[in-house]
Amino acid sequence: MDKKAKQILMKTFWSSKGWNSAPYDFSGEDFEYAKSKGLMFHPLTISHEECIDKIIALHEKVTKEQVAAAFLHSLSTRKVHLRSALSSWALTEPLKAHAFESNTGKYTNPENGIYFAMYGDCHLCDRYHIASREQYTNEDLNVLNFERIKWGGIRLNYLLYLMLDLELLSKEETFSVQEEDVAILRQVLAIIASSEPTDAARQLEKRLNGAFASSKNERDVFMEILASAGILAPSKDRPGRGGKNDFFAVVNWRGEDSYSEQAVQNFFGPWL
Repeated sequence: MDKKAKQILMKTFWSSKGWNSAPYDFSGEDFEYAKSKGLMFHPLTISHEECIDKIIALHEKVTKEQVAAAFLHSLSTRKVHLRSALSSWALTEPLKAHAFESNTGKYTNPENGIYFAMYGDCHLCDRYHIASREQYTNEDLNVLNFERIKWGGIRLNYLLYLMLDLELLSKEETFSVQEEDVAILRQVLAIIASSEPTDAARQLEKRLNGAFASSKNERDVFMEILASAGILAPSKDRPGRGGKNDFFAVVNWRGEDSYSEQAVQNFFGPWL
């Protein structure tokens, strides 16, 4: 990743005081430089169907082995932007081409109320746990890439993020997986397996501190990625989002669920 382009992207959205709220122009020498290095983009207008088709096409380029290797490679290098391709690939692997179908009026049941999770505006995308809209007009992909590089991603199940994430990974070089990476993964799995039955995500995040170089926010995203990929999966139905937190995919995980051995082997079996 080009250091100057990364710095331009980061300072566009972040300062020592946190988020920059000032608007910026999609022009100028700095912007054009970052754009030439593939880190910044002009506003995007695209339909739901075009996004779906592009994601399906990306699955012809990006393999399960690539996203798993990228995730492992990130553990010792702290290249957090390589992590969320694991969840992006997992969420979109079963995705089928379909026309936008509004979910308006399709979730309200007079007897049971809402009976299926609503993520976005498309009824069919909801079934894949993907948040989508019918049309995207002048969307800013730069903020999504900033979040990807700063923390490993935030809007992990947003249709545009899934598309951007897989596309950017498809342009990366081959990743080497070191023994240190595998050792970190084994340690993470051991920490998960030793959780107390009632532990929730916040308790797990604290116990993961020290397992690999990371900030609290990075560990939060790390767990969300594992949950979105089916590794941190609730073993039983726990309706609703419990507690005051910012978690989404991992919110209903508890220590008694441990981790999915099947999902771990599916992605990381060749290295374990």
